[in-house]
Amino acid sequence: MSHNTIALNQQRQPLDHLKSVWLFGYGSLIYKADFPFIQRKPARIRGWARRFWQGSHDHRGTPEKPGRVATLIEAPEAVCAGMAYEVTPDVFAHLDHREKNGYLRIFTEFEWLDEPGSVEGLVYIAGPDNAAFLGDASATQIAQHIANSHGPSGPNDEYLLKLAEALRELGEHDDHVFAIERELLALASE
Repeated sequence: MSHNTIALNQQRQPLDHLKSVWLFGYGSLIYKADFPFIQRKPARIRGWARRFWQGSHDHRGTPEKPGRVATLIEAPEAVCAGMAYEVTPDVFAHLDHREKNGYLRIFTEFEWLDEPGSVEGLVYIAGPDNAAFLGDASATQIAQHIANSHGPSGPNDEYLLKLAEALRELGEHDDHVFAIERELLALASE
């Protein structure tokens, strides 16, 4: 599958018939809501684990030297915390562009972190069949990759550090993210 998934997302899931749609964010969407929203709530999804296995050719890296950003990997026992936004369908023109580098939207259920209840909504996932997928690596290798990547949206390490901070603000622990953060901070102190 191509890096650019804008047309594919719009073709697979037209949303014009809906009044509003919930969106689950687990990476930069937690801390960077550069779009209008009706409301937002801390949320979690089950059966998915956040991993820095996706290449970023357009935001935190370049086509020649992609950065590493988060995607979700199926993991039956996993729980992934993030932020849910209720948005109008027209917001997806911006979101599809922002998440175009291999991410496809899928509908899934997510639960609220702070109150009972759940809702069905969309999440962007970049699976192993997309051209930008980088796959598994050790926390040390991922940290080294991130430390040496920079793109139009800024340095790759900024993405990781802001995500770790946002997870702490939610009161959530993510072993994968925090292990990479430890390795990155150790590299910076050398």
